Amino acid sequence: MRECIYGIDAMVPLLSGRTVRYVNLDNAASTPPMKSVVRAISELAPYYSSVHRGTGFKSRLCTDAYDQAHEIIGEFVGADLRSNTVIFVKNATEAINKLSHRFVAPEGSFVVTTRMEHHSNDLPWRDHFDTLHVRIEPDGRLDEEHYDSILRDHAGRIALVAVTGASNVTGFILPIHRLAEKAHAAGARIMVDAAQLAPHRKIDMKPDDAPDHIDYLAIAGHKMYAPYGTGALIGPKEGFLDGAPDYCGGGTVHVVTPDEVYWAGMPDRDEAGSPNVMGAVAMAAAAKTLMEEGMDSVAEHERELTEYALRKLAGMGDILIYGETDPARASEKVGVIPFNLRGTDHALLAAVAGFECGVGVRNGCFCAHPYVVELLHLKDSEISSWREQFLRGDKTRMPGMVRMSLGCYSNREDVDRLLEAINIIRDRDYIGDYHQIPETGEFFPRGYTDDYSGYWMYPDGV
Repeated sequence: MRECIYGIDAMVPLLSGRTVRYVNLDNAASTPPMKSVVRAISELAPYYSSVHRGTGFKSRLCTDAYDQAHEIIGEFVGADLRSNTVIFVKNATEAINKLSHRFVAPEGSFVVTTRMEHHSNDLPWRDHFDTLHVRIEPDGRLDEEHYDSILRDHAGRIALVAVTGASNVTGFILPIHRLAEKAHAAGARIMVDAAQLAPHRKIDMKPDDAPDHIDYLAIAGHKMYAPYGTGALIGPKEGFLDGAPDYCGGGTVHVVTPDEVYWAGMPDRDEAGSPNVMGAVAMAAAAKTLMEEGMDSVAEHERELTEYALRKLAGMGDILIYGETDPARASEKVGVIPFNLRGTDHALLAAVAGFECGVGVRNGCFCAHPYVVELLHLKDSEISSWREQFLRGDKTRMPGMVRMSLGCYSNREDVDRLLEAINIIRDRDYIGDYHQIPETGEFFPRGYTDDYSGYWMYPDGV
């Protein structure tokens, strides 16, 4: 799908003065835009206007485009929009926070989440509910026996299970439909954070009366080739029609009097203010392209490339891979591979790869501190020492990993470019004199300053 990606052959400068084709292996953070997405935005831009209740042609056109975007996203995740709704928000984090505000749970009940979660699917639940966390296995997989025991021990008192669809750290894919069936049997609903799953695997929320139906789903446009500031929360209309929305204002009401408020239906009730029309259209355009290309084809391409990357990394000898290490089991995860090079700070490796090899990766704890700490098997004394240093504002010894994350367009050459960078770093053949910034933990080459003027600047007059 490389021909689908905008900017696939972009050239970037290196510390040496050369320029090379940029390799993005940080897709788990954000993906580049698809050409279809850029085209959709460019074609709609001359007609951009307000949506809903405007009488002009531009407003009518944008309203139609915005309303269709809801339908396309519903189709993308297999939601029945007769009983469910698509609410556009700015990202998956906002989607989950919105649900944490809007979800009504009986007093004394629990929300169950896991130690695998991104902070965005952990902290909102801690903030609003009593939470229980499912343990992980030593290799980072979900401990499903512990999940079963929590459901058994607290049956009838669990209001919601909130789990990731695919880990942003290890790439492990959770059996969301099996977990859903178990949650429903225990009297709970289930919410899936599908920010990492949606770009890599076909999602089917299934009919409302199916035992393994997914009740709520959160997705992010910037992780599925539509980086224009939109996400979506999908769930049952009736769950949102009870009570006032978390944000009130324009567009959320039918009638307002000095003494009363009559709230609008869905999704208007939970899309306060002027919406991000362009972002919604972009996300829908990306979803259409992914459906047209076929998510099964995306998954198979990714499986083959993940298998190749795991095999190559394992052959290097001094690479420590976290999570799944067996290439034969690559289909059990999305294309996310966390690793470390023995004897090298993860932040230094990431910096050299970027500054000297034109390869973008990510390092650190990936907004999942509890999960990463367990995967690193840190001792309590190490955790305590790191925490105290961190709280003093010094991140120079912050534990973490390097993460290679693949996209639907990635290929073997991209993987090989990272492997070449690792060899350069391992052999200390890089040319920069790198120093670490205590406040951020990042490494930068001394005496070097990025010059962005030849790549992008604000237009004249801004």
